Amino acid sequence: MKRPKFANNNLYHVYNRGVEKRKIFLDKGDHFRMVHNLFEFNDIALAENIYYKSYELRSHNFKEDNRERKPLVKIHAFCLMPNHFHLLLEQIEDNGVSEFMKKIGIGYAMYFNLKNERSGTLFQGRFKAVHVKDDSHLIHLPYYIHLNPLDMIEPNWRNKEIQNHKKTVEFLNSYRWSSYLDYAGKKNFPLVIETNFLEEIIGKGSEYEKKVFDWLKERGASSLEKSALLE
Repeated sequence: MKRPKFANNNLYHVYNRGVEKRKIFLDKGDHFRMVHNLFEFNDIALAENIYYKSYELRSHNFKEDNRERKPLVKIHAFCLMPNHFHLLLEQIEDNGVSEFMKKIGIGYAMYFNLKNERSGTLFQGRFKAVHVKDDSHLIHLPYYIHLNPLDMIEPNWRNKEIQNHKKTVEFLNSYRWSSYLDYAGKKNFPLVIETNFLEEIIGKGSEYEKKVFDWLKERGASSLEKSALLE
């Protein structure tokens, strides 16, 4: 797939997966590391700890430091899956998406290889990106990104075939590795994402929760995936 030319104030659905579809997040520490990277590397300044001499985080509850930060992108939504990830990014600095993803790719691969005593490529080539050109595309992406974890408990959710609705709700409300909880009114990783823009479109708190499940019942992801919106 040809990568789009990145322009400031434009939105992009960015994603990548492990080489040979291998798992890239093996435990809670790996998830925390990637979330930490999303925050730490989103800065025009060089990341001092991009190679991580230690793969252990001092604290999972990282806090905003006192240094002046100049973000490369706005992260509007994200989701970490066992063998891949999704990001909804808005470029706000020239070449911001490419620089941010370069930091993410190098930093996480170095951490993962050091921790697991391995070498070589971790990701399946360069990251993929789709330009979000209009509202008809944008309106569906937050739902699609946030519902991806259902693959782990309801493999047919994309075809609107949910076996246990209560279990689905409970699972999404307990899955920490996406921005869903922050939009649903439960602070999870508020320093990582910018919610104001999407909240004006999809709502927040219980309003957003309702819209997510209404979308799941009425549309599902299969029609979206078959269209050009995710390609």
